[in-house]
Amino acid sequence: MSGWASSDGVRRGMQANRGRDTKPELAVRRAAHAAGLRYRVDFRPIPNLNRRADLVFTRAKIAVFVDGCFWHGCPEHHTVARTNAAFWADKVLSNRARDANTDELLLEAGWTVLRAWEHDPPELVVARILATLRPREDDEPEDESSDR
Repeated sequence: MSGWASSDGVRRGMQANRGRDTKPELAVRRAAHAAGLRYRVDFRPIPNLNRRADLVFTRAKIAVFVDGCFWHGCPEHHTVARTNAAFWADKVLSNRARDANTDELLLEAGWTVLRAWEHDPPELVVARILATLRPREDDEPEDESSDR
């Protein structure tokens, strides 16, 4: 078999990975909603840029990404692929470069970017979101309820 998959089983398994609504992302969304936050899901912060954030607070201009340990190269949990290792190493490096580029483009457009790893406790991710939102609340009231 040629390409990135070492077998048909690996190919099926990798193709089944979700692009959104992963368990860690859903846990963060549930915790954020329970904290009274309202947000956009799987949304492009910059409409003409094909990059989607997992949670987006449009009025506050905050984009939250919940990154998977394997796909984004978590320094704590990333594992090296046993087969086709060079391909997967390149893939993770290109994902990290795209993440850095996304962060740069969003920052230039006036957005705040928050990144969390899939293993981060959802309550801590929401605490970071709240800490980022609070200074903005002092400037003007935020009501994200119409964004959901």
